[in-house]
Amino acid sequence: MVLKRNVSLASALRYKGQGPMLTYILHRIGGVGMAVFVTVHILASFVGGKAGIFANSIYESWLFQIFIFFCVLFHAINGLRITISDLWPKLIQHQREAIWVEWAVFLPIYGIAVYIIIRAALGG
Repeated sequence: MVLKRNVSLASALRYKGQGPMLTYILHRIGGVGMAVFVTVHILASFVGGKAGIFANSIYESWLFQIFIFFCVLFHAINGLRITISDLWPKLIQHQREAIWVEWAVFLPIYGIAVYIIIRAALGG
């Protein structure tokens, strides 16, 4: 017996789960973003020629670097929060506070990285 869930992305975003639902969605986006990066990187290595140069230009652009850094950093920090919750199940009741700590760690690191990426892109 299969459980059917017909939940669109739009209805999931309207869901009032707030922090936990947002981290759930961003964790999935981060995983897909990293998979896209690895795929483009592998294709660029194997294809070569003009197609390889085009693929390289995609993941060497500063916009893609900002996106992929978001994916990797958020996925890692959120994964660490999930791992800690799995190792110490009594902390599950404090998930909302843990998510606030996660954002408090993520935002300054990501902000500094974005600043550095943009500064390098502008030739500074």
